Amino acid sequence: MATYAVPTLPLHPPRTNFISSFNFPLHYNSLVSKTIRTTIPTQKWRNSRRKTTISAQERKVSSSPNKKSSEKGFDPAGFLTKHGITDKGFAQFLRERYKSIKDLKEQFFPRFANVMELSSGYELMGIHRNVQHRLDYMEWAPGITSIAFGARYCAVVGDFNGWSNTEHSAGKGHFGHDDFGYWFVILQDKVKEGQVPDELYFQQYNYADDYDKGDSGVTIEELFKKMNEEYWEPGEDRFLNKRFEVPAKLYEQMFGPNGPQTEEELGEIPDAETRYREWKEKHKDDPPSNLPPCDVIDSGKEYDVFNIVDDPVWLEKFRAKQPPIDYWLELRKGRKAWSEKYNPSIPHGSRYRVYFNTPSGPVERVPAWATYVLPEVEGKQSVAVHWEPPPEEAYRWKNERPKVPKSLRIYECHVGISGSEPKVASFSEFTEKVLLHVKESGYNAIQLIGVIEHKDYFTVGYRVTNLFAVSSRFGTPDDFKRLVDEAHGLGMLVFLDIVHSYSAADEMVGLSLFDGSNDCYFHTGKRGHHKYWGTRMFKYGDLDVLHYLLSNLKWWVEEYQVDGFHFHSLSSMMYTHNGFAAFTGDMEEYYNQYVDKDALIYLILANEMLHELNPNIITIAEDATFYPGLCEPTSEGGLGFDFYDNITVSEMWLSLLENVPDHEWSMNKVVKTLLGNGQNTNKMLIYAENHNQSISGGRSFGEILFGGTKEPSSGSENMLLRGSSLYKMIKLITFTISGRAYLNFMGNEFGHPMRVEFPMPSNDFSFSLANRQWDLVKDKGVHQDIFSFDKDMMKLDERMFSRSLPKIHHVNDTTMVISYIRGPFLFVFNFHPENSYERYSVGADEAGEYQLILDTDGVNYGGQGHLKDDQYLQRTMSNRIDGLRNCLEIMLPSRTAQVYKLTRILRV
Repeated sequence: MATYAVPTLPLHPPRTNFISSFNFPLHYNSLVSKTIRTTIPTQKWRNSRRKTTISAQERKVSSSPNKKSSEKGFDPAGFLTKHGITDKGFAQFLRERYKSIKDLKEQFFPRFANVMELSSGYELMGIHRNVQHRLDYMEWAPGITSIAFGARYCAVVGDFNGWSNTEHSAGKGHFGHDDFGYWFVILQDKVKEGQVPDELYFQQYNYADDYDKGDSGVTIEELFKKMNEEYWEPGEDRFLNKRFEVPAKLYEQMFGPNGPQTEEELGEIPDAETRYREWKEKHKDDPPSNLPPCDVIDSGKEYDVFNIVDDPVWLEKFRAKQPPIDYWLELRKGRKAWSEKYNPSIPHGSRYRVYFNTPSGPVERVPAWATYVLPEVEGKQSVAVHWEPPPEEAYRWKNERPKVPKSLRIYECHVGISGSEPKVASFSEFTEKVLLHVKESGYNAIQLIGVIEHKDYFTVGYRVTNLFAVSSRFGTPDDFKRLVDEAHGLGMLVFLDIVHSYSAADEMVGLSLFDGSNDCYFHTGKRGHHKYWGTRMFKYGDLDVLHYLLSNLKWWVEEYQVDGFHFHSLSSMMYTHNGFAAFTGDMEEYYNQYVDKDALIYLILANEMLHELNPNIITIAEDATFYPGLCEPTSEGGLGFDFYDNITVSEMWLSLLENVPDHEWSMNKVVKTLLGNGQNTNKMLIYAENHNQSISGGRSFGEILFGGTKEPSSGSENMLLRGSSLYKMIKLITFTISGRAYLNFMGNEFGHPMRVEFPMPSNDFSFSLANRQWDLVKDKGVHQDIFSFDKDMMKLDERMFSRSLPKIHHVNDTTMVISYIRGPFLFVFNFHPENSYERYSVGADEAGEYQLILDTDGVNYGGQGHLKDDQYLQRTMSNRIDGLRNCLEIMLPSRTAQVYKLTRILRV
């Protein structure tokens, strides 16, 4: 409800004395109210950063959870009706989950304005350059803030202070931490010898630019005088010059000789509205004033918006008045002035850790928000590295993000094994040698695995230790920025494989027992550990853990310009059994006691935040259980992903190649699996094989099919022909029969003949299988032929995927033939290992002429070239086949596939 105050004197405009009340944070939001209650103006000097998010006008306005308008058009179980799911228990679970999301937003609303602010922790946490010639360090460690534990302090220690745990510390009773466990340490820059410290404690420096207005020589006294003379209009500075006039008048009215002396004389005090109207009546004949003529009108509703009736002329004048910030900015000095007077408190490249006094004794940890980390190497303890290159050396972005294509052709890669030599390849080598190959191969996106810092190389990057840091074994943060920038320049999107489903159990470099307690970021007890992998499980219901994980996603988008995420192993986080349970397909398995509702809520918030940050962000879910609603909008009760992995396809192909004779392959099973067993095919990311087949102790398809044979020789020609034919057919049907997203693992575009095996104790840390044999593409032979086929296959993409999903009209287990239509293309596959068909009839939608544009048996692809030139053009016959009005009679050699394009329509 609005209240009415009775002013005894005209009120001045709502602007305060800029000199006396100056408090100028460049960036600080409501997180301050939950952390250290002070102004910590963090300078964002990253001029080299590009604009990564859409403008405020384009964004959806985040509203308060109290507003019912935010729920308009929201159905927490809407997708069930769309897909004909009638399970009442699951519908009730979705409604309860939605209520939990609302309750969670109510919970964080006192601390964070909205989800976007909840996801911006990296702007405050960790080490940041402050405009007031200092660095600020903030860390979350709630386990050591309890008085019962007797914690004394935390400190930043490193080579810059001789690893002293007292020089830069936040101690108990010394403004060190708040009630939520956030610690704050100030590291003042060091005054150079012979220099005098700044006279003003709030003197600011623009760390990025050499020169600023404050270097002009104008003194602060001159500037303040100029400010008061130029900014305030006549009458507006009345209460600046006479600060006690209003309280003196009020005191005189209440306690002066003419004021009430007894309660009887005081009488009944009217309500605020009555007093306000009496005051307006009393002052209606006052002379004109330049002060704001405003009336407040209240509609009497709870949570209403006040209506202000004012003079339009005055209002325009008031709106045109700018805050006096420009005067203050005239005091800010540039980088040149800073470098003349100060040395950085932590020089660029310094190594550091955070020191905690925990209940079990003092410990040193790598900061959770560190952006550059050196894992344990040669027995040395892990350290964070302060990454703050001089502005002239910092990487500057050159290219804009490419537009999201209609369909995704993703090239999955691991930087470390991307070289030909037996060593760990670098970001720079990948940028210079691999990116152009990916572009020439016809792919429009890369998906990087193992980029985020992890201690053990042999884990392929899946036991992440430092979520905000790129892996230092590949290069620096700027090296990775260059990789992303160059990929964008080539028109390719960049996706990261993100692991938020679990974390490494390492204590010295990871988050386990970070603050000495077992429940900081993770669950306690058995639930805090993965059932089989020994990793730690995040506590997704904790607000500060959500703050950490959501901020991590936004960090990679904002700082490194990534275009999307592949969320690894969601079943590990969505179920308390970590996905290691037999699924029968019963809907109850998706909402029983083993489902982690908090994890599902985190995924919903993550997708909502990312798509609000940038609607073009792509999120991909890897879930072996095909959780209902993975790719449905969150407004309809879904989790909000753009695509999901159909991991059963690669498992099917692997099983067929290793365990089933060629003539026993079931075409119906192949088609059913490729179509996702009833899942949303249009949202499916599909692949014949990804890194799992090559890395996870198995063999690549190339190794299975070619057996290490590179060239035809006595007894090996048939094996090479079989292997090459099946390899091309498997890739072609996988690529063309499914949705709008396809993935290929690095090297498989040319049938890499060897698996991947990372250096580890079991192989004496050998790099012999931890690389890619790129020379195979240059040498004439089966791998060059497969690569040529793969490139031509990619060219089918745009027109094919821009149309509807395929119409599968012919699946015959006896002849082992599959045929379907997609857009203007007709696809025919003959998987039979022996039978060739001279005139095989397949249905066609349109009557007309069909041109052969791709043949797996072509001589240019290493085939036998059974089809002659006069068989490349086929004309339909008016014969109803496969439920279609027309048909083609084509020659189908064994183990071959053909793609025809409708080039001319004949009207009958």
